[in-house]
Amino acid sequence: MKKFIVAAVAAAMTFAAGSASAQEEIRIGVEGAYPPFSSVDPSGNLVGFDIEIANALCDEMKVKCTLVTQDWDGIIPALLAKKYDAIIASMSITEERKQKVDFSEKYYNTPARFLRKKGSGIEITAEGLKGKSVGVQRGTIHDTFLTAEFPDVEIKRYGTQDEAYLDMTAGRVDLLLADSVAMDDGFVKTDAGKDYELFGPSYSEPKYFGEGAGIAVRKSDTELRDRLSAAIMAIRANGVYKSINDKYFDFDIY
Repeated sequence: MKKFIVAAVAAAMTFAAGSASAQEEIRIGVEGAYPPFSSVDPSGNLVGFDIEIANALCDEMKVKCTLVTQDWDGIIPALLAKKYDAIIASMSITEERKQKVDFSEKYYNTPARFLRKKGSGIEITAEGLKGKSVGVQRGTIHDTFLTAEFPDVEIKRYGTQDEAYLDMTAGRVDLLLADSVAMDDGFVKTDAGKDYELFGPSYSEPKYFGEGAGIAVRKSDTELRDRLSAAIMAIRANGVYKSINDKYFDFDIY
């Protein structure tokens, strides 16, 4: 009997260990080049609002979360190629993107604005923008909006927002158009951005800017989409979202 009990306990421990090792894993595609939402710190760690939201959602769903960095240009193709299972990269929910992927409910929503050098005197008018160059991250909602609504400006497209900031400070571009919060926190409030300012109206037309930032999944992964949406609502309700939000912003970004 004693041998039987020992064997049963050993079997139970083996089963428990096997269950732990078989924990579900969800791979999350992130950009890593869009502060304060996603960036790499000096130690090589992924940090930012998107990164903490991704980890919080995985904790809420009780799954293992593996983050996979991917350049913005290829972020949807890599999802479709099954390099990862979902994208958490400040991706706006637009009708164009819905043709390729499904989205969770939004997890935040912020408008776009222009950025100029202080004292430049540039204004958002036909005359004020005449002959001006505007930098934008390639393949974004801001690129689409600028192309459609400001056809007379010279558009310069960049692979990352950081590249756009570098050209702005080097004087190779007159204006930038991007997410207002990303530029304010990721550039204007830094030493490099102290001579620059956001100006003009806020842009948020759903035609271009969609319904806020959501989590993209493959169209076949409806169960994962719904679980992520439920997890967003759960961390909003239990205070985890607010705790993350307040680390980065002094307002509710939702």
